[in-house]
Amino acid sequence: MNKNLTILLVAGAFLAFPCRGLCQKTTISTNMASYAHLVTLNAEASYAVARHVSLTGGIKYNPFEWEGGADGYNFRDKQLSLSLGARYWPWHIFSGWWVASKAQYQMYNSGGRKTPETTEGDRYGVGAALGYTYLLGRHFNIEVGLGMWSGLDVFRKYSCPVCGLTIDSGRKFFAGANDVILALSYVF
Repeated sequence: MNKNLTILLVAGAFLAFPCRGLCQKTTISTNMASYAHLVTLNAEASYAVARHVSLTGGIKYNPFEWEGGADGYNFRDKQLSLSLGARYWPWHIFSGWWVASKAQYQMYNSGGRKTPETTEGDRYGVGAALGYTYLLGRHFNIEVGLGMWSGLDVFRKYSCPVCGLTIDSGRKFFAGANDVILALSYVF
């Protein structure tokens, strides 16, 4: 199919079927506070399923290593996190106060800041968050909030990032802060 025909079909679909079904029901956001934490890339999508409820799905990704760690090693807080959850909005969807819950999986590799020890593993857990969304305009919002999560951490600890000498491994329960939210959202 040629490129011009594809563009005409897509444009025709938007004109023939206005966005009544999706307008003001979908958001995409990014948490600016996560970028301040060693440039952790992130995105979250939300879809309104009822007047006061939206479903969310998010991803966080940090593949970076930074110079200046202990004993000349680079330090890192690498991660790939995936989450699915829901938000309850007491007044209006995508505006005002909200409370959220989610299930989350995280694959991580961190260490090298104060000592060359590095920990990697997988975390499985559930979390909760509370926040407020400010309307900036028809399509833009700013969200502020705090989130916590807890669950099971399956880990391995190494004496240094490159030698591979395992000094500890196991499973443990964890609980702690997960998100400081200062997000910019686009509402479709």
